[in-house]
Amino acid sequence: MDTQYLLQKLHHFWKRHGLPVFMLFAVIVVSGAATDRANALYILTGAEDSAIVLDESAQVQDFSSQLVFLSTSSTGFDVTLASGKNVTISYDGQTISTQSKKESISALLTRMHIIPGPLDMVAVDLSGDSVELTVGDQLTYYDRVTETAAYETVRVANPDLPEGTELLVQAGADGVRTSVYEVVWSGGEMISRQFVEELDSTAVDEVIEYGTAKEASASAAAQPIAGISKNADGSGTLTLADGTTLDFSGVKSMTATAYTAGHGGADYTTATGTFVKVGTVAVDKSVIPLGTRMYIVTNDGVVYGQAVAADTGVRGNKVDLYYDTYQQCINFGRRSCTVYILG
Repeated sequence: MDTQYLLQKLHHFWKRHGLPVFMLFAVIVVSGAATDRANALYILTGAEDSAIVLDESAQVQDFSSQLVFLSTSSTGFDVTLASGKNVTISYDGQTISTQSKKESISALLTRMHIIPGPLDMVAVDLSGDSVELTVGDQLTYYDRVTETAAYETVRVANPDLPEGTELLVQAGADGVRTSVYEVVWSGGEMISRQFVEELDSTAVDEVIEYGTAKEASASAAAQPIAGISKNADGSGTLTLADGTTLDFSGVKSMTATAYTAGHGGADYTTATGTFVKVGTVAVDKSVIPLGTRMYIVTNDGVVYGQAVAADTGVRGNKVDLYYDTYQQCINFGRRSCTVYILG
């Protein structure tokens, strides 16, 4: 097989696929003086260097491991081992052990009377104390790479949020991850590269809570309060005119205003991503957290009823109540109200 052809083919493959390879580089080994020695694709794993494909303009490389370095000669490139390293060779169903003599892998294989065929490849594993060589026309190895990791969105049911509402609990953030891929080469070409596992990741999941609480019926949503039972800690129970009971954890005296979509800059969706409707209330989230369920009654007797803090746009001790029409908002105006925090 023509050496220049192999170089060009491998260089084109890496450029086209843009592989984010870590701890892997491939070298085309050019035959030396022995004319009967076949060229082979060398795949090295365990060296802490980025992927590299050599061409004729490449310079001699000295890698940080001090175990492997590349040397050039008039015949091309080869891989040279330090002397005294234990070497295990797997070839044609046999396992052979030897020690390197500060020689190229080509020379070591020749010394051991192993001549790769035209489609054979040599896998060189440098990850252990000894060097492991595997010669064959199909090779499988596991490649560890560092790559960009997109954050994932995790959705969690929240029985305290009304059905159809969502609350962003944690913002997501992209990061990097260390992944393991199973790589299979056959006949001098990579035929598959499959993700195996993720070892670690700095990406931060986005966490969204979605409501599962069923809304009260329309008749109960704005029922007048028939009775209030209070506890010493400020919590208590509301009894509505139709007999419905609602537990509350606290009470706030606030100022209420009204808004509707399409007026005053108000949109048709809320800050939590839901559509506005009666029962949607805009709050200062530092005063009332988003997702809080409430029962609101003005001090002059207007019952807004059950509501959820799903929007923003006000500051301080205020609530902005959604109504369907602009005229309803005008009629409501600004009023003092009592907000019962449900739950």
